[in-house]
Amino acid sequence: MASTETSTHCPYCALQCGMKLRPATGGGVVEVVERTEFPVNRGALCGKGRTAPAVLAAGVRLTGPLVRDGRGELVAAGWDEALERIADGLRRTRAEHGADAVGVFGGGGLTNEKAYSLGKFARVVLGTSQIDYNGRFCMSSAAAAHQRAFGLDRGLPFPLEDVPRTGCVILVGSNLAETMPPALRYLTELRENGGRLIVIDPRRTRTAEQADLHLAPRPGTDLALALGMLHLVVADGRVDEEFVRTRTRGWDEARAGAMAHWPELVERLTGVPVPQVREAVEMFCGAASGMVLTARGPEQQAKGTDTVGAWINFCLATGRAGRPLSGYGCLTGQGNGQGGREHGQKADQLPGYRKLTDPAARRHVAGVWGVDPDTLPGPGRSAYELLDALGRDVRSLLVMGSNPVVSAPRAGHVEERLRSLDFLAVADVVLSETAALADVVLPVTQWAEEGGTTTSLEGRVLLRQRAVAPPEGVRSDLEVLNGLAGLLGHGKGFPTEPEEVFDELRRASAGGPADYAGITYARIAAEDGVFWPCPDEAHAGTPRLFLERFATADGRARFVPVTHRPPAEETDAEYPVVLTTGRVVSQYQSGAQTRRVAELNAAAPGPFVELHPRLAERIGVAEGERVAVTSRRGRAVAPARITASIRQDTVFMPFHWPGEGRANSLTNPALDPVSRMPEFKVCAVRVEAAG
Repeated sequence: MASTETSTHCPYCALQCGMKLRPATGGGVVEVVERTEFPVNRGALCGKGRTAPAVLAAGVRLTGPLVRDGRGELVAAGWDEALERIADGLRRTRAEHGADAVGVFGGGGLTNEKAYSLGKFARVVLGTSQIDYNGRFCMSSAAAAHQRAFGLDRGLPFPLEDVPRTGCVILVGSNLAETMPPALRYLTELRENGGRLIVIDPRRTRTAEQADLHLAPRPGTDLALALGMLHLVVADGRVDEEFVRTRTRGWDEARAGAMAHWPELVERLTGVPVPQVREAVEMFCGAASGMVLTARGPEQQAKGTDTVGAWINFCLATGRAGRPLSGYGCLTGQGNGQGGREHGQKADQLPGYRKLTDPAARRHVAGVWGVDPDTLPGPGRSAYELLDALGRDVRSLLVMGSNPVVSAPRAGHVEERLRSLDFLAVADVVLSETAALADVVLPVTQWAEEGGTTTSLEGRVLLRQRAVAPPEGVRSDLEVLNGLAGLLGHGKGFPTEPEEVFDELRRASAGGPADYAGITYARIAAEDGVFWPCPDEAHAGTPRLFLERFATADGRARFVPVTHRPPAEETDAEYPVVLTTGRVVSQYQSGAQTRRVAELNAAAPGPFVELHPRLAERIGVAEGERVAVTSRRGRAVAPARITASIRQDTVFMPFHWPGEGRANSLTNPALDPVSRMPEFKVCAVRVEAAG
């Protein structure tokens, strides 16, 4: 065990707050100490970060492999038996059905080293194209829009320290006060400095209560709202003509699309009164600088890429991009959601954010891996499409660090598909709902028990340092991949030491869009993280992108013409209410870890249905009474939470719980045509008293 304080980072969201760990003085393994010198959170932590060591306890986490016996029960087994069972299951599927019958599903919480090794394992050892990860459910729409407009995807093209210094922030679909509490100080400081805050959210959340202006559109209409605001920018003569002329392309087509969305039409579509839309435009354009920050609200839609694109168009037309203290940014959700998609566990990408379809990229990465580029498979299915194919085209699956039984859309169907597999192996910290279905479960190390890097929402590459040894029966994901690779005939190429893997990752990413070549563990520790791209060790890193040119071939940003379209599923007489989903402050993602922490469960013990008093009166339910929410895909039941802070035509459910209150039993897997993001944020439901 560590005898001194060890600097590391929180295992949860993409803020990646700095913290220190030291041996526990009372019960437990380690305890958290403030790390005030780390610039992002300056010592502040939310309850999840503060209580993270609770999941290290032997009674909470897995401490040995489990295999399914002849009676169908999961029983304890040794590592040799567990790994051999997995190797045999994957080997048998490949022999009987081909390489693409084997699937791999990763996670946005895996370190860069793990994500890199998992992608390499899938393509080199298994030879399968069928790999994706739960980060597809996080900010893939923003990533696609970034690529289309700027030629490069990094969640924030500027550091968080710039936010309080801008003139106006439009925050779209983010309840920052609950999803990233330590980041709320940036908005507080913004207003203290004289800046203005506009929050766009169907609910009057704790974050919206901090705003100078709150707009509450009907879920699924964020695209129309952005187009309506751009319409007013044009109509009122607020376009930055010089910026548009010298630093962009495609304005005429984008302007035409916006002009088709006049204010009164936008009010009918969104429910936001025209005077409020005008006030928002005046507030933003009246400031000397401004930012638009989006989160899952506008992104988790079947038109999420176009919705984000509309907000980018708004920034470009007003000259609020590629300039100091201005720009569009995405608030990445998962702990390594940024790095997780940069280094190869996404269906269509190779390390360094290279495209799997690019022959030069294939040659470069294959050279680092020591294989023939022609042996690398092509792009595979996106996350939901992969899960939907289980038991049919994909017969065996390896899952690392994900819990799709709770987190995937149309979760009841996904659970059925997982149960239909010939073979399922899961590597995780705890016995999640997905792991409970597996043929083999492997217990793997947690953040405090291992080293490795993550990349925060700022594009800052950070170092997690090992503070404590794991229990004897627990191995790291890198050791798992090393062992499986050896059993499957690849005895070399899968190191178990994170720094050795990172050095290979640096070579694989060199020259790519997400270039980590100049980043070392020593630099990260000395500099509180290094911003990519960083092509060599003499390079300072890049905290601020696009100030001189955008990452397109000609250096100009691209307007992308978009137009509003309704949600994939509209309300009707049978399903007259809109459901939207999200998070609460004391739970995280599928809740696999946070639901095992007593303090967090006391604060957020279970699911609920948030609904307006008039809707509650109409269906005859009081506070705390059970409400049934039914969609075309399933039914969920949870207690009523009645509040005037939500629209009368909308209900909200958090998605952290399994069982009868599982919100994702209801959600719609309709996919964005570009990003393949499911439409989590809007579906039609019927709401009634459950009795």
